[in-house]
Amino acid sequence: MNWLHVVILALIQGLTELLPVSSSAHVIVMAELLHENMSTPANALLLVMLHTGTMFAVIAYFWRRWVGEFLSSWARFRRFCQLIFVASLFSGLIGYPLIVLVERILSHGNHHVAIEALFHKLNWTAPALFIVGLLILYAGLREARRPAAENAKGARGIGWLDAVVMGVLQGFAIPFRGFSRSGSTISGGLLNGGNRAEIESFSFAMVVAITPLAIAREAWRLMHRADLAGVAVHWGAELAPSLLGMVCAFLAGLLALRWLSRWLEQGRWHWFGVYCLCAACVVQILYWRGW
Repeated sequence: MNWLHVVILALIQGLTELLPVSSSAHVIVMAELLHENMSTPANALLLVMLHTGTMFAVIAYFWRRWVGEFLSSWARFRRFCQLIFVASLFSGLIGYPLIVLVERILSHGNHHVAIEALFHKLNWTAPALFIVGLLILYAGLREARRPAAENAKGARGIGWLDAVVMGVLQGFAIPFRGFSRSGSTISGGLLNGGNRAEIESFSFAMVVAITPLAIAREAWRLMHRADLAGVAVHWGAELAPSLLGMVCAFLAGLLALRWLSRWLEQGRWHWFGVYCLCAACVVQILYWRGW
């Protein structure tokens, strides 16, 4: 992949990974428009590094807030770990069976097809974008109609039900390209009556908790596919553009988080849902036109 395409995809990944509009859907569409095959070992490595860049952006942006909310005492840190464990557990209980089910559907009784095959299926991406768009729109409009006094209440703390609801929604987001993790988890927390800032912080803490596993899985797939194809992975040559992509994704991620936080605090969350619905229509049209 040439370096211009790397920068374009990195900026799109960085902006859309952390905004509730699904990075995978946008990267899928842009890669198709650039005629790039994202399943090659080199491009798979690029995706791993892009996710790494956005993970570091989340840590850099939320670190001070996490220290105050979750890490200021041993008791808070222990409860935080318990809540993250519960959310991740429910994500796995929902996400893994869904991955198995989708892989069976894609296989059609023939040879095994990995969930990553959805990366090129716009006909699966459009419905996922549409569903999460409806969820974000409903949660945003409902939250905006809450009484001003209720919205002005101070922090109430993340509860067990918040962790369960957000974990379940993240589980649904894991297998489907287009079903935004941040969009679904933050919407679930808002629908459960959570404080905006706390829900946002916890949602992205969930992302950081699960991202290293996703990165490790992608790295293993990269080496496994290269071994099966008998292709050597030239780490030196392929790492340079990937590092550039990681830096671009990091910077774009910081910008996206500032945007998201501002709109969430100003009660504009529902506009992300409107965007997802419009994006779903565009993706579906691209599919009908043969992309």
